[in-house]
Amino acid sequence: MRNEDIRTKIGYASIEEKMRENRLRWFGQVRHRPIDAPVRRIERIKLEQVIKAQGRPKKTWMDVIRQDIEAKGLNEGHIAR
Repeated sequence: MRNEDIRTKIGYASIEEKMRENRLRWFGQVRHRPIDAPVRRIERIKLEQVIKAQGRPKKTWMDVIRQDIEAKGLNEGHIAR
């Protein structure tokens, strides 16, 4: 029997879903912090100054969060509350 089938029967979410929920929870907590808090500096970092490696560009934290928000069918307003 596949793990996904067992998780469906007992009502457990997939590992990807749990990771997505945790990232969005952390994002919501970060958004509640004042704009000058050290943890919010990531929102103001400019990546143009970073030396780029060959190959596909690395995903930023905000790129992953945006994908998670889209996957859940939410918008940033729902998370920031």
